[in-house]
Amino acid sequence: MSRGVPDGRAAREHVDRFNRAVTSGDWSALVATLHPDAVLEFVGPPVGPFEGRAAIAAAYEANPPDDTMRIRGVRARGDTDLVAFEWSRGGTGTMEIERAEGLITRLLVRFD
Repeated sequence: MSRGVPDGRAAREHVDRFNRAVTSGDWSALVATLHPDAVLEFVGPPVGPFEGRAAIAAAYEANPPDDTMRIRGVRARGDTDLVAFEWSRGGTGTMEIERAEGLITRLLVRFD
């Protein structure tokens, strides 16, 4: 079973992939890290949840984010990384990244 990396490396890699996808428009590297049954949920904006890798990929393609993020802090708790972030254009939030077998199984994004 994979475990969260205490230094937050896995979360930082996820945010790096996200930011590259935002700037390039190519979501394939990010989507490849998702479990086939992954769930993407948002608290705040009236969107989602998206269930399954294909649904998440379609959501990113149909309505791609246009703002990158910067990590303010990461805490690992077992197979979950708790990430505090800020958007490049302003605003903050948190993200929970849950993993199993080396793949992301759930992303929960909260906007402040």
